[in-house]
Amino acid sequence: MKLKNLIESLEQWAPLNYQEDYDNSGLIVGSPDDEIHAALVSLDCTEKIVDEAIEKNCNLIISHHPIVFKGLKKLNGKNYVERVVMKAIKNNIALYAAHTNLDSVSNGVNAKICERLGVENAKILVPKSGLLKKLVTFCEHKDAEQLRNALFAAGGGNISHYSDCSFNLEGVGTFKGDEQSNPTLGTAGVREYAHETRIEVIFKVQDERRLLSALFENHPYEEVAYDIYALDNQLQNVGSGMVGDLPEEMDGAEFLRLVKTQMDARVLRHTGLLPQKIRRVAVCGGSGSFLLKNAIAAGADAFVTADFKYHEFFDAEDKIVIVDIGHFESEQFTSNLLIDNIQEKFPNFAIRLTEHNTNPINYFI
Repeated sequence: MKLKNLIESLEQWAPLNYQEDYDNSGLIVGSPDDEIHAALVSLDCTEKIVDEAIEKNCNLIISHHPIVFKGLKKLNGKNYVERVVMKAIKNNIALYAAHTNLDSVSNGVNAKICERLGVENAKILVPKSGLLKKLVTFCEHKDAEQLRNALFAAGGGNISHYSDCSFNLEGVGTFKGDEQSNPTLGTAGVREYAHETRIEVIFKVQDERRLLSALFENHPYEEVAYDIYALDNQLQNVGSGMVGDLPEEMDGAEFLRLVKTQMDARVLRHTGLLPQKIRRVAVCGGSGSFLLKNAIAAGADAFVTADFKYHEFFDAEDKIVIVDIGHFESEQFTSNLLIDNIQEKFPNFAIRLTEHNTNPINYFI
């Protein structure tokens, strides 16, 4: 199988434009045209992981955390990042990372945490904006249905759980072609009045090329009239963190035991337990302290995440229970999430879970 086929599938699930500005998700080492025969999946890409890939004859490593975050100016092996990249290149192993883009989708990292904790009816805690645009075009009434269907097939008009969404308005358009024109309607050099339908559809920014291709291929006019508007609307199923409800409320100590067991965490850091029961739970894989105010505003009784600093625990202000389970612990099941998705799409492709625990933090208990 070509690497680009697997990448296309992964990026349909977690598009790269969903990642944060600081991130470096995507193909880090290798060519999309490389032939791949087996992949190793891990949370992190370390030297041990590359050695394991070599041992297991895997020529692709898929990790959650990108091995390269900042630009590399030299490759001489003086640190672990350079050594990993050099060893991967030397052994013809491609490196791919799905990081904050996979955090952002509603069936990604945070959904996996919700699944482990039994959180139901989970939704994105802070939806992203800037990911939607609107296409407006005009055509004769008789051509409107065919054009609408083509735009829908290309990804236009999908809003949350609804598809084929459009707004249509009938009106009159005018145009006059010059002597070099070949108008579909009317005669060159004569002003024409056309009874037209205005079609509006919303689309995700990553679908713009496909949508425009469908527009130009299916629009009957010699010169296609269209407008594209950037929207500030939030995309409700893409964003940071998730929030939902437990099937039944729990007291604080019972909830902590649930988190420790289900997330396979050796240590929990948490704020003081509160008198009220815990029912509504917010989660964020990895470093989630930036979402604390949003979790409180969403009415969460507890917030499960990682990497809270000492003074940030005070910001709970007895409004919520912060449960810091550790960065690795919060994301460790992401590898299983990746494997399940790939196996569903490519059941005959060899995909393996690493045998190494890449957590750089050890606990002395």
